Amino acid sequence: MIHGHRSPWICGPTRAADTSSFCETLLPMRGLAAYPDRDAAAAARRAAEVLLVRRLAYRVSTGELIRPEFVKLHYPLYWHYDVLGGLKGLAELGLLGDPRCTDALDLIESLQQADGWPAHARYYRASADVALHNDSVDWGGTSTRRANPWVTVDALAVLREAGRLRL
Repeated sequence: MIHGHRSPWICGPTRAADTSSFCETLLPMRGLAAYPDRDAAAAARRAAEVLLVRRLAYRVSTGELIRPEFVKLHYPLYWHYDVLGGLKGLAELGLLGDPRCTDALDLIESLQQADGWPAHARYYRASADVALHNDSVDWGGTSTRRANPWVTVDALAVLREAGRLRL
């Protein structure tokens, strides 16, 4: 539960769940944060607690990583989740100073290469064909050895907002 309230954006076959998944929380949180309304801002902060209480990627009960995919960087993220996407959402809420962001920020810093940050995986196929998971744009591809410009821009923006980067 988010502060005693059922999450309104839980989807899936069971409505008995009391906590949203990260994927189901990130986009509504960002939308609520962008909406100029006090109630929406309060709801966005409650949604942020789903991420923060789990330090953006770790189980509350054991401290273990929830999913290996969460610490792989992607671009674009679409409706999925990774730590950088979570940090971007929390930056929009001005919450990167929360100490529960420290592990995720440290992780992002550790993934920096000489030329920026890589995209470890992607959720699309570059193709001119219109089909599920196809995109007509190749968003810089994936590599473990070279930077992806889009991931690099996001990482730099998050680290700057967190006060960890001076430009």
